[in-house]
Amino acid sequence: MRHTHTKQESAAESVNLTPLIDMVFILLIFFLVTASFTKESGIDVDRPTAQTAVREEQGSMIIGVSKDGEIWIDSQKVDMRAVRAHVEHLHAQNPEGTVIILADQNARTGTTVEVLDQVRLAGVSNVSIAASNE
Repeated sequence: MRHTHTKQESAAESVNLTPLIDMVFILLIFFLVTASFTKESGIDVDRPTAQTAVREEQGSMIIGVSKDGEIWIDSQKVDMRAVRAHVEHLHAQNPEGTVIILADQNARTGTTVEVLDQVRLAGVSNVSIAASNE
């Protein structure tokens, strides 16, 4: 007994999925390329407010200072004595990069100034202290 194919069965069997798969991969690549990835300091900081705060472009290195005096660089807790070495290492990788110090408004001023001093001693001249403009 011979089985005959109808027009509907042959049309369903000949659907080519290659263009659909290609389109999905193109969309995936597009979204991966256009997604922006931001660096974080590793801690949540309540920034102080300032009337003259302006938006800077994303810096290459963010140093967080918590209200407890902890210092965070690239999601790692760093001792004050190691800040200069970390900054020198990261600055050597990206000499044109800037440093943003993200200090909590309740952090000791002395700790923030010490971090700023260590960053300057590491040879970075473009240093900003983050504030919100509210």
